Amino acid sequence: MKRELDELSLTREGTQMDIVLVEVCDSNPISLLDLEALEGIYPGVTILRTECLSQCGLCAHNAYAYVDGNIVFAKEPETCLARIRQRIEQHLALWGETE
Repeated sequence: MKRELDELSLTREGTQMDIVLVEVCDSNPISLLDLEALEGIYPGVTILRTECLSQCGLCAHNAYAYVDGNIVFAKEPETCLARIRQRIEQHLALWGETE
């Protein structure tokens, strides 16, 4: 699957909004966590659940997700979620600096 939606910029009332895309494979252990809660915590975050992200070797041994097209992974889903949060916060901090 091509990463066409890695990062989007939208204009709303003259203000640029950044969207952080988090893609998750439905078969991966991280999909059991409430990832949609991230959308409420971090404005601009979108969770996209898909049937398969074609990373079967990684998926079989680790919790993982794509965050803006970059793979974030860990052995345990909770650790992976913490890393996803960290990546989102880094991204949003960089975006905040350019406003």
